[in-house]
Amino acid sequence: MHETLERDSGSESVESPPPRLGIVGGGQLAKMTTLAALRLGCDVIVLERDSDGPAAQMATHLLVGDWNEPSWLLELASMADVVSIENEFLDPNALEELEKAGHELLPSTTCLRRVQDKLIQKQILKEAGLSVPDFTAVGSPDELADFGNDHGWPVVLKARRFGYDGKGNATVRSADEVAQAWEALNGDKNPLYVESFCPFEMELATIVTRARNGDVAQYPVVETIQKDHICHVVRAPAQVSEQVSAEVERLGRKAVEAVDGLGSFGIEMFLTADGKVLINELAPRVHNSGHYSIEACTCSQFENHVRAVMGWPLGSTDMVAPAAVMVNLLGAGKGPGAPQGLDKALAIPGAQVHVYGKTLSKPGRKMGHITALGSSVAEAEQTAKEAAALIQFGADQ
Repeated sequence: MHETLERDSGSESVESPPPRLGIVGGGQLAKMTTLAALRLGCDVIVLERDSDGPAAQMATHLLVGDWNEPSWLLELASMADVVSIENEFLDPNALEELEKAGHELLPSTTCLRRVQDKLIQKQILKEAGLSVPDFTAVGSPDELADFGNDHGWPVVLKARRFGYDGKGNATVRSADEVAQAWEALNGDKNPLYVESFCPFEMELATIVTRARNGDVAQYPVVETIQKDHICHVVRAPAQVSEQVSAEVERLGRKAVEAVDGLGSFGIEMFLTADGKVLINELAPRVHNSGHYSIEACTCSQFENHVRAVMGWPLGSTDMVAPAAVMVNLLGAGKGPGAPQGLDKALAIPGAQVHVYGKTLSKPGRKMGHITALGSSVAEAEQTAKEAAALIQFGADQ
């Protein structure tokens, strides 16, 4: 039997029902989207596999079930005016049942299919004339070795689907490492592709929100600091030239158009030593690199996503301060999801603390983030890092 948890609105009858947004997935991205939607007067219906996910804490209605089962998706859609997604790791065939039944899904399954297979994503971006690293599909260790010998080592072997935060990626530094990388990514069973390693000087990102009528709201270009393939720090705006910033903005807009995206999308890019910008990948959803926008921009990436999918005018992406820095709060080990040191972090002037409310901490798991504004990136980063250092999650508390 389907389990439905409903939050009592306190009203027995409503002549004119509020706008209703459905979200597939109930993690922290859905939570922050829900907060933005509630502020605009929407009812939010979340479909999640567990009843204790971050978004479950404030969704108007919670469906606890399998998001890859068409019956659950159809029940969600029956309760909503529009359905959106929190992540790209969904079954497009199941989601397509919503569209066949006449429900509105944004972004569409057409877009999801173009993005969730990263080889297809790269092919579409390349065909659109956008700069990406050299790449190709590989079906055997020998083909991987041939690519490395032809293009130069190192290369990056990647899973075509279900890769994130470094999972599904392997840097291959020489032909001697081919067999190990192939086995690590289970290449005999999982479709893989390979691309040239990009010797970047800086990793950049931008959030692009595209509306139904084609209007675009673009957020400032940011620098992302990655460690072990996990984003640790986001600096806004990135300290790059006007020419580089303009190219990042152009590539971001064109990439979302190429996949026929609608809503907020995160686009990650590389900046090389000679000033070239290449697209690494894009995500068909709100993105970690845009969390700073909650405090730092007139209209956050989450609110603009809601506006876009609901068919409302997009809001301003202007920053309200000269600079902002976001620091991710990552799990130090396995343990309870409650933070230690929250009171100390809250005592830091200017530190905006976000705790996602996950019940379990794991090493490297995103448990929250801190944003600080400042007159400079350095000032904001000092505040954010000072507060972040006071909070811990997991076994090493």
